Amino acid sequence: MLLPAPIQNLINAFERLPGIGPKSASRLAFYLLRAPEDIPTQLAEALLAFKTQTAFCPECFNIMLNGREHCEICESPARDESILCVVEEPMDVLAIERIGAYKGKYHVLHGVLSPIEGIGPEDIKIKPLLARAAQGQVKEIIIATNPSMEGDATALYLRQQIQPLGIHLTRLARGLPVGGDLEYADQNTLLRALSGRQEMG
Repeated sequence: MLLPAPIQNLINAFERLPGIGPKSASRLAFYLLRAPEDIPTQLAEALLAFKTQTAFCPECFNIMLNGREHCEICESPARDESILCVVEEPMDVLAIERIGAYKGKYHVLHGVLSPIEGIGPEDIKIKPLLARAAQGQVKEIIIATNPSMEGDATALYLRQQIQPLGIHLTRLARGLPVGGDLEYADQNTLLRALSGRQEMG
């Protein structure tokens, strides 16, 4: 069946999202077609606001409101500047913040090393991390990349780069399942992993 161009374009747009296949994309598009008019309007407005009103913190690369100099965590005097937790994505910051036990600061890599996909150190936020580490304020770096092959490879690379600086390096304990993502871990598992972080090396 030949669909009108606006519906096909919407299906194509949904298919570009992670985890959305052709069937799911079609279901979403046809749901919006039948939905009350305020639902697609609110969705469109939320998407526009999301792109225009958010930015990345220039210090830690977490998400922040556009127009701010730094994110709330980086600006907070209550956070311990001597401890830095390195995560893959902004969603991982939210996961760790939910447990309420970590009081240091963050650095978001926006990905992991993956030679198969052509992602090298210059493609993620490793250079700014090394610059922060070299300033001398950071005493401990917690490597909180996911326990996957790519996460482990990234952790090993970071260890090689950071160890010469004399900074105490730790890695989240294996309370997290191998191949799992921080954003899906329950709070108790995350708390155990954070509390039982281990020496790298």
